[in-house]
Amino acid sequence: MNNTKFRYVIVGSGLAGVSATEGIRERDREGSILLIGAERDLPYDRPPLSKKLWTGKKTEEEIVLHPGPWYAANGIDLVLATRVAEVDPHARVLLLADERRIGYGDLLLATGGIPRTLTLPGSNLPGIHTYRTLEDYRTVRERAAPGTSALIIGGGFIGAEMAAALHGTGVRVTMIYPESRLVPKVFPEGLGRALQKAYVDRGVEILSGQIPVSFQRDKESLVTSTDLGRRIKTDFVIAGIGISPSLELASRAGLEINGGIRVDATQRTSDPHIWAAGDNTNFVYPGLGERMRLEHWDNALQQGRHAGRAMAGASESFTAMPYFFSDLFEFGFEAVGDVNASLETVEDWTKENDTGVIYYRKEGKVRGIMLCNIWDKVEAARDLIRAGRRLSPAELKGALR
Repeated sequence: MNNTKFRYVIVGSGLAGVSATEGIRERDREGSILLIGAERDLPYDRPPLSKKLWTGKKTEEEIVLHPGPWYAANGIDLVLATRVAEVDPHARVLLLADERRIGYGDLLLATGGIPRTLTLPGSNLPGIHTYRTLEDYRTVRERAAPGTSALIIGGGFIGAEMAAALHGTGVRVTMIYPESRLVPKVFPEGLGRALQKAYVDRGVEILSGQIPVSFQRDKESLVTSTDLGRRIKTDFVIAGIGISPSLELASRAGLEINGGIRVDATQRTSDPHIWAAGDNTNFVYPGLGERMRLEHWDNALQQGRHAGRAMAGASESFTAMPYFFSDLFEFGFEAVGDVNASLETVEDWTKENDTGVIYYRKEGKVRGIMLCNIWDKVEAARDLIRAGRRLSPAELKGALR
């Protein structure tokens, strides 16, 4: 870096950060941009880490967001394998972990999330992994030879996706989680139990209603003990227990935080020269008018681009309604809005627990929609949520099929 001050500095080289550079360049072709990433790899798409990289539908090269020369060609200084230690919002300066100081005109915190780690006896043993980065994928892929065995801790999306991915490569998979069914925060009970049975029918061993309490080594294997007295011997363990938003820099900089970095409709934080986008951000979800924090690909894409445009002078409000998706063996879905299993659900199946639409309602109004093995209906689902009308179960039947 020749400059010590940049017009725009973006901390976080994930999808939100890269999308922000694109948003900036839509409005400002000349302003200097510094993009700082903690990982050593070129910025890449994260969803394939638990999906298409395992099925062979994508290669590592194909998930890179832009080739290396693209950044220089667009006047973007890209600095990888570098961590930011501190933000001084008064001086508008970043202190890097290597003690370099970088000034900024406007700053974007696109720092994403940090995998939650286990704090149980033996949880620091070799062979126990979190799963978030391309480097994590490489490490696990090297261990996941056909015939090996894995324990996956957690029954949410990352656990369910990794169980499917590893099983597809010939790994013997066991899952353990305290809930009674898969993905209980999102899936209604019937769907969660049906998918759980589908996993068992494929040979995945599921220990629901249990939690691990300790780990130990037995020669080349890891032995996991559960609260119900089970001892599970596997070659490796993946802790898929979610992420926590990366808020440390924002908190120390004095930004307003409410479960995430609080932003306005332009992605601006409580500091007029600092913006935030992606997994770490608390924002008002368009169409619902309520604040939430989302850990989804489309949210990072949309918020990052919007924040970049706003940093470069745009004044539009964020109107995108981000969606998310997953593939669990043959079951795939796209979902938009507030898909919270604690809400009232109306299920409209053409094939029970396989093909159909789940509507998530509150006081008769649709707040979220999950399209199960139904495609190209996300925009229609958004329109239904935006309408904000009270709709009966009978009126919802066939509405999006």
